[in-house]
Amino acid sequence: MADHRPSPDVPQSVPALLRRNAKQFGSHPAYREKEFGIWQSWTWAEAEAEIEPLALGLLALGLNRGDYVAIIGRNRPALYWSMVATQMAGGVPVPLYQDAVSEEMAYVLEHCGARFVVAGDQEQVDKVIDAQESVPGIDHILYLDPRGLRKYDHSKLHAVRDAQGEGHAARERLIGELQTREAELTYDSTCVMLYTSGTTGKPKGVVLSNRNIIEASKSSCEFDNLQREDEVLAYLPMAWVGDFIFSIGQAYWTGFCVNCPESADTMMTDLREIGPTYFFAPPRVFENLLTSVMIRMEDAGRFKKGLFDRAMARAKRIGPKILDGEAVGGAEKLAYAFDNLMVIGPLKNTLGMSRVRVGYTAGEAIGPEIFDFYRALGINLKQLYGQTEASVFITQQPDSEVRPDTVGVPSPGVELKIGDNGEVFYRSPGTFVEYFKNPESTADTKDPEGWVATGDAGFIEEDTGHLRILDRAKDVGKMAGGGLFAPKFVENKLKFYPDILEAVVFGNERAFCTAFINIDLTAVGNWAERNNIAYASYQELAGHPQVLASLQGHVEAVNRSVAEDPMLAHCQIARFLVLHKELDADDGELTRTRKVRRRIIEEKFADLIEALYDGSSEIYTETEVTYEDGRKGKISATLEIRDAAKVDVSGDRMAAE
Repeated sequence: MADHRPSPDVPQSVPALLRRNAKQFGSHPAYREKEFGIWQSWTWAEAEAEIEPLALGLLALGLNRGDYVAIIGRNRPALYWSMVATQMAGGVPVPLYQDAVSEEMAYVLEHCGARFVVAGDQEQVDKVIDAQESVPGIDHILYLDPRGLRKYDHSKLHAVRDAQGEGHAARERLIGELQTREAELTYDSTCVMLYTSGTTGKPKGVVLSNRNIIEASKSSCEFDNLQREDEVLAYLPMAWVGDFIFSIGQAYWTGFCVNCPESADTMMTDLREIGPTYFFAPPRVFENLLTSVMIRMEDAGRFKKGLFDRAMARAKRIGPKILDGEAVGGAEKLAYAFDNLMVIGPLKNTLGMSRVRVGYTAGEAIGPEIFDFYRALGINLKQLYGQTEASVFITQQPDSEVRPDTVGVPSPGVELKIGDNGEVFYRSPGTFVEYFKNPESTADTKDPEGWVATGDAGFIEEDTGHLRILDRAKDVGKMAGGGLFAPKFVENKLKFYPDILEAVVFGNERAFCTAFINIDLTAVGNWAERNNIAYASYQELAGHPQVLASLQGHVEAVNRSVAEDPMLAHCQIARFLVLHKELDADDGELTRTRKVRRRIIEEKFADLIEALYDGSSEIYTETEVTYEDGRKGKISATLEIRDAAKVDVSGDRMAAE
């Protein structure tokens, strides 16, 4: 294995990177946050002046070496500062998902043994207080937003500002201890602990060292030539490894600016105002953006709609060629320039992507049609493949080698191999240290030579060296007739349609494939409004005959597309139904990163799956749901099951099966 010892001039920790940045380019903007409609900025020197007193304040409150500090809330500079301050004081930051319910939060708080919590607002403080009924070890809770907290017991509840004030007051007494702890940090010290999304069971605590984070950040920044002048929008969950790498790892390595939106509701407005040059989003964000565009175009007049359709048809042919530096004729260049002036440029500006120089999507596979749409606009959108256990980066797509059907070549310093069962293995400087308190899972995932099992099935193309991921290894199977079953391939094609939010395909060891579909309430509701169709609920709209007919058309179009792939042609959908509720993380059907929990769905909706395969034309069902306030309830519905036409893969004719 390659030698991964650090160069003597590479800072050994994130706090050391902060010190370097404050010294070398202290006047350069490090953070921005929009509050009350106004952007506020902090330079690297100002960020250091915020972080050091907070670290001293944590020491004053009794933070010990190795203590775990949970951090919960939306993306805000002060929460990022709290992560660095925790490291500076010798602790370990543990960011949690802000939309986690109290029970989920309690599991992580108890598992890591957190003594301190830094919470964004009253909602998060309330969840921590609820969790304390079963997690007694929390000694102090710090909060950012004081609204609603005035009458709380403040014996163990402190404003972050007050903790910083304590740090300032105790500086002379504690600065020596802080400097000692900071000097003790090495490349192998723990940088952060991030919990997996728990797709198949309880979340696992992934321990990542300074070596993991800094090496992964350094090599990925060099791969895409990221610079101090770049801008990134920090809007993804802080508990997700991607946000940590982009907003802490890469930001501290290069010194670029991290911009925090005012709220989730203003994210699109804030995105347009900032105009990031480096943008990352999971496929669902790109799907939702595309849906919003298509909804607006449906409402546009005939002339504008025609202009848009013609421009996009031309852009799909020319845009990717221009991006990749391929030869394009003068007439085509002129036509694309006109389209860019009239349609593409304004559309990119509306999406907030006018300045994007490097864009990535990852987390799960993106539909080829969605991917091609953004590339056609001239947005340098690429795919990467990564995991929490890899400090994100396993493979990336180099410029001019971008394709929708691969996830790129090994990232710098990463080695790949394919197991006998088709599973992808890797090892790299970013490979995690261990699963916290879980040596069995650590040994199952990482062998003594450092090779990590990804759990994904794929293969490396011999002629290009690109990795192709088929699906989760446990989800890839065989049809009863022997054909390959890879559900994600079909699901992503379905989700290209703006009115389909989610799809779950079944078919392993079955004679044919079937599917659950969730409609996108925004897109379908907009269609209903335009067509004067009244509806009272999601359930009523999902079961409307015209909606079902439209979805059947989508399914059959996807079947025709799937039939063109010889390896997966048997994955066409024969029957489908539209679920009476959206799949929801609060109901355990999705992870907090919006990944489908297939096993739970198969158990929870076993009656619906059986009906898809026994020839039923409809089925009555009752389902337990969780409301926003935590109460449980039941909803019932009679769902229509529809047959979809399939392409006979032995010929070109259509066959209703």
